[in-house]
Amino acid sequence: MLHTIFIWLVFAGFAGAGLFNAIGPAAQQESFVRWGYPRWWCRTTGLLELATAALVAFPATQTAGLITGAIIMAAAAFTVVRHRELSHLVPIGVFVAGIVAASVTS
Repeated sequence: MLHTIFIWLVFAGFAGAGLFNAIGPAAQQESFVRWGYPRWWCRTTGLLELATAALVAFPATQTAGLITGAIIMAAAAFTVVRHRELSHLVPIGVFVAGIVAASVTS
């Protein structure tokens, strides 16, 4: 039961973040440029996050989705630490906690 709750929380988080990044509002694009990525990289990140949500949604691909999500969060953490924007670590930490919780409750 807990596993299912955590899986759906991870799904919702990645789906929401994926939609936001895929839409790519100007402020989000500017953040990616400030971090040294191309302006369109937020859309690529959004598509990867949406793919992660889709993988997590199905039992046969959940492990692949959790691993993909962990890689995305590691890249995000590296980026914000490198640019000393540590306030972004809080939401990243929430995502990581969800991934860990979904992984250990299976």
